[in-house]
Amino acid sequence: MNKPRLVLFIAVALSGLTGCAGKSVDSFTLEVDLPAEFRFIGGANYGPATGETCTLPNRRGKRPERKIFIARYKPVAERVSFELPLTEVIEGCPTVLWSVDFDIYAKWGKRDTDVGGDIAGFSISDPSNADRPEMPETGVQELHKQCQWFFRTVGPQHAIRKILECRSLGAVSPLPRLMQREQLAGKTLRMVLTVTDREEPAFGDSWVAVPGGWKRCKGKSFEDLDAFCNGNTTDFKPIKMPDGRVCDVYPTCK
Repeated sequence: MNKPRLVLFIAVALSGLTGCAGKSVDSFTLEVDLPAEFRFIGGANYGPATGETCTLPNRRGKRPERKIFIARYKPVAERVSFELPLTEVIEGCPTVLWSVDFDIYAKWGKRDTDVGGDIAGFSISDPSNADRPEMPETGVQELHKQCQWFFRTVGPQHAIRKILECRSLGAVSPLPRLMQREQLAGKTLRMVLTVTDREEPAFGDSWVAVPGGWKRCKGKSFEDLDAFCNGNTTDFKPIKMPDGRVCDVYPTCK
């Protein structure tokens, strides 16, 4: 290759590298830290960008404006990662990512029905003058939610069932309801889910704390499914444990 052509080739190559380096990042990384036996189904929801006049058709079944991402149950804790575009052209319509939502599920027993769930999510806004927290210099924003099991009884045998609730930890970067799109570009948003061992009754005035756990108030009779204590903290009813045992105290059966 003669010298003029070599110089031209190098110039073109360098200009290509400069163009790539200057290209705006149009996605962000979503990471989720899951405890053991947790899973979720997430959805990234897109809509026409501000100022666009195009519309997306209403339809059943396939929805290209909603991208689904799934993390399945694992016997051990894990971190999953997804790359989510901030903009997409869908059927010729320029769209932007407007929100991300999660259906969170966890197993509390061995049966297929021994599952509880909760929801989480956040919206994404265009740049504004609103006072929003800045992304850390590391480029990774951690958002913490703590999950807890709440127990109750159901049916004529007063069988134990559990309800899952996942709440933001205010002291440790709670999950915000609104993020700015420009702050997410090229960054990592990490949702950290933890689960506490502490269980509590799902409804008040239904259980009485005793050594070894909780006793279920009798209510008006054994057949009373609501069975509120109403000041009676001496009369109780047996409960059916997930493994089939009939016990007086949850969870120790003492």
